[in-house]
Amino acid sequence: MNPSDGDDLSPGQARVVQRVRRLMLGSFLIMAAGFLAVFGVIAYRLYASAERGRPPIEETLNLSRGARVMSTAATSNRLLVTVENAGVVEVLIYDLETLQPKGRFVIKSIP
Repeated sequence: MNPSDGDDLSPGQARVVQRVRRLMLGSFLIMAAGFLAVFGVIAYRLYASAERGRPPIEETLNLSRGARVMSTAATSNRLLVTVENAGVVEVLIYDLETLQPKGRFVIKSIP
């Protein structure tokens, strides 16, 4: 029996063959989605472990004499350092990846 030769199949048999083909296609699509999900998780894990493998950053923040660090905070990509210097409060903003200054704002009380 040649699969390309559909003349020798009865209509009932042709329906069964068509249904089996659809079921095979559905299971193939589900299996392909599963493989993509597994390989996606593997790729994500490899990428995430490469992020953790970076060497630690060592930098020094030089403050003027008498300045006092009041608080620090870190977000996903910024480091905030609150400093009091001679009665003036400043918030220094640094990029967390490179520790380069990204901004600064001063908090003053108005007399």
